[in-house]
Amino acid sequence: MEQSKLKGLTKAFMAIAVLSLSSPVDAGEKEELLKLKNTTTNLIKLLVKQGVLSKENAEQMIRQAELDAEKQVQQQMQQNKVAEVVEKDVVRVPYVPEFVRDQIRQQVRADLRADVLSDVMKEAKTKQWGIPNALPGWTRRFKLYGDMRLRYDHDHFARNNFQNPQVADVNSVNDYLAINEKGGLTAAGAKGLKNINEDRDRFRTRLRLGINAKITQGLDAGIRLTSGNVRNPLSTNQTMGNSGNKYTFVIDRAFLRYNALDSDGYNWLTLQGGRIVNPFYATDLVWDRDLSFEGFAATGRYNLAGSDNLYDQEDQSKTLFLTVGAFPLQEFQLSSKDKWLLGGQLGTEWEMTNQDKFKFGVSYYHYLNVEAHPAALGKLSHACSNPDNDRDASIPEFMQYGNSMVPVCYAAFNSNNSPEKFGLASKYQIFNVTASYDWAMFAPIHAKLTLDYAKNLGFDRNEIRRRVGNDAVIYRNKNLDDRTTAWQVRLDLGWTKTLLPGKWNTYLAYKYIEADAVLDAFNDSNFHLGGTNAKGWVIQANYGLMENAWLSARWISTDQIDGPKIGSDVLLVDFNAKF
Repeated sequence: MEQSKLKGLTKAFMAIAVLSLSSPVDAGEKEELLKLKNTTTNLIKLLVKQGVLSKENAEQMIRQAELDAEKQVQQQMQQNKVAEVVEKDVVRVPYVPEFVRDQIRQQVRADLRADVLSDVMKEAKTKQWGIPNALPGWTRRFKLYGDMRLRYDHDHFARNNFQNPQVADVNSVNDYLAINEKGGLTAAGAKGLKNINEDRDRFRTRLRLGINAKITQGLDAGIRLTSGNVRNPLSTNQTMGNSGNKYTFVIDRAFLRYNALDSDGYNWLTLQGGRIVNPFYATDLVWDRDLSFEGFAATGRYNLAGSDNLYDQEDQSKTLFLTVGAFPLQEFQLSSKDKWLLGGQLGTEWEMTNQDKFKFGVSYYHYLNVEAHPAALGKLSHACSNPDNDRDASIPEFMQYGNSMVPVCYAAFNSNNSPEKFGLASKYQIFNVTASYDWAMFAPIHAKLTLDYAKNLGFDRNEIRRRVGNDAVIYRNKNLDDRTTAWQVRLDLGWTKTLLPGKWNTYLAYKYIEADAVLDAFNDSNFHLGGTNAKGWVIQANYGLMENAWLSARWISTDQIDGPKIGSDVLLVDFNAKF
């Protein structure tokens, strides 16, 4: 905000204080003064929230205006007392002439009108001032939102990449999800291979529509529909080129959420269940951005901020939070080895007086029963056709690429003992530390540094050998080396949002994800085309073209860490619209 406007606010506050202190006022004048004071106070708070003013400057401005006004009134009273001494027979009352009051009021209105008018209009539209019962009450409980994206997706592979054979085998770069679905290495043939040699160009689209519904005080519900692949929990993209067939529309989120507020309006507890947004503070090192969590989560917050200023009830600048959650991954009727994810996170978030922000979280994610459970330890002749509920329950329903794999069972009557189904070699118990610092010194331009580290504490070479048998072949990580660390460094620069014309931001990131550091089913689906065992760079830029519409471009360049040479570059160009 310009310096003149800030001076105008100070003058307005001082003028109101002078009128309030200098003389008695009737009911109408008192009401008008209160309206002006409340409007000015709310405007100052709004400027603080938008980052134009710091809280310290706002409080100092208000205090200084009140002190100046009180000083002027005291001076006027002293002058009146002197006059009374000179003229003892005359009784004088402190008085501000009507024309002076009019001038002050006009000046206050002139200074405030331009800044307040738009806010008043927005509130009038939201609360439907002057239109009582214009719409049924239930209509005000629903809020619709949505977005749409058009994407160009180019996948380019290095010319010196490992050349995959014609059919899947022990030494090829395999797509184990496809192999499990087709019924083994032999049955899958060429369809069991991962594409690492043929460049690919796709045009894709994404549509998401959501509804938030307020049920009662503190309790709301949410539903979001999205396009995308029903079998892929990470992708909400619809690839164009389906011979005119219609797109699939699925439920991506469906939840109930309860927010508990204390007497100061502080949200100290959030409970939610259903298909929910990721409740943890995290990056795409561990969790893909489009992943929704199925289950239940609770987040408790404790306000660490002080309580000795004008903004006591709204100050949430220092928060300690704890999030816990339980999420079923796969349920089996005839087996006790249901798959679960249990997670917990302790963290803090601080907003400094200069509006810098720091956020830190320590997390632990424990997966239950995701590792392979071969029915016959070390017996390669065990056939998948023989029933075994616990063995079948350990076969992953979804995988990307990178984790170490072991055979779960083999083809019957096959002299080559060809594996038919595969599962995860390791257990996954992930320790994760995430931290970010947001500099606002160049506001509205921000610079933000994010660091992320993950370690799989569940990997145990000896335990894997005992569980799968010493003679079982390990795929991708044949020696069961400790490849359990992942980390990321990311730097963001620019506006926090690009929903207005000319607003921009960009980021540069480097990732290093070893094969068994995180579960490859749920991390970033674009980095190295999804999964783990990869390292490389990501750069993205966003630019606002018009209100609620922006253009994005992302370049991802990666190489495989262990195993055969696999290098890939991915270009994503998006046109985004939000409504």
